[in-house]
Amino acid sequence: MTGIEAVSNAVPVFKPVEWRNARTTLTWMVSLLILMFAGLIALIHLDGVAIKPNQTVLSQLAHLAFGEGPLYIFVQATTALILLLAANTAYQDFPRLLFFMARDGYAPRAFLRLGDRLVFSNGIILLTVAAAAILIAFHGRTQALIPLFAVGVFLAFTLSQVGMIRHWLREKGPHWRKNIVINGTGALLSGVVLVTAAFTKFVEGAWVVLAAVPIVILTALRIRRHYDAVQAALSPEPGEQGGEPRQEDGERPGQVLHMAVVPVARLDRAALRALAYAVSLGQPVFAVHVSPDDEEDDRFRHQWTYWGAHLRLEIIVSPHRAIIPTLSHYLQALHALRPDITLTVVLPEVVVKQWWHRPLHHHDARRLRRAVRPLPGIVVTSVPVHVRG
Repeated sequence: MTGIEAVSNAVPVFKPVEWRNARTTLTWMVSLLILMFAGLIALIHLDGVAIKPNQTVLSQLAHLAFGEGPLYIFVQATTALILLLAANTAYQDFPRLLFFMARDGYAPRAFLRLGDRLVFSNGIILLTVAAAAILIAFHGRTQALIPLFAVGVFLAFTLSQVGMIRHWLREKGPHWRKNIVINGTGALLSGVVLVTAAFTKFVEGAWVVLAAVPIVILTALRIRRHYDAVQAALSPEPGEQGGEPRQEDGERPGQVLHMAVVPVARLDRAALRALAYAVSLGQPVFAVHVSPDDEEDDRFRHQWTYWGAHLRLEIIVSPHRAIIPTLSHYLQALHALRPDITLTVVLPEVVVKQWWHRPLHHHDARRLRRAVRPLPGIVVTSVPVHVRG
């Protein structure tokens, strides 16, 4: 029955006319389902097959019909392939469902992206991790996973039928009263099975679904609330969508007042290139150096004077040698002093060719970028120096 849900969620990917092709597919699926289910029930009743702990009902029917020959092996292999295809259905449908949720703002927008193989890779990864976690948590025991599966399926059926009832009450299209009766009957039947399975299998694993679904719904609502807040903050006019006024101005070029700050640890090629780049912007520029003691302070001032002292230099003495927090607090205080000025922090950064060379270098530029990113009115840019060796 989960195949029906998969087709209903995939209506937009059918060939035009989408709804007609999806309806045809569902009609064939439902007809085959009824035919096979009714036929199996009749065979089970006529042959007097009973449940055995070590053999499935289908295996018993195949034994009675074909014995131990090749046809019995064929039935078992075909059953295994059908179950494998059924498991693959989740990988086809769940990532697409996440895409629809992300499109409406109820899931992270990372699930909108297609991978190199033109599938929703992030959704597939999430499903794989979640399935592995459930399998490990329940130690792969079928008797514990089946109640979890049954409650989840019929909860989805019930919610979808109730959603269709709300749809018809809101839209009131052709034959909406008849459709409400059909969906209401489906919701009632699915709800009865859901309540029965949840009550009888609660301690056997059904509680996981009943606890997880409200958490998922609340998470989706919080994600939507966040995206609405971001949309309101990024709208062209403050408060256009009910959001709070912005804390930062500068949507027009004339409103932006610049000042460039270049953190310099030593006067090497990377620092000189960052200083040259900052000066080329044509805005006020000064350099900042953090010294652990007065001796280092004097040494660096001497080097700065020898270089030419073309720019203003600010030296901060930090006895604790905490470079990144010191620079972050200094930039925050500087912006608080002149909040009308946009501070552009120009960071010299060494870029090595081989990945195994990266641990051999400091990553102060990356750490400082993370530290000042939450601060308003501060722009961070990097000037890379590529090392080929």
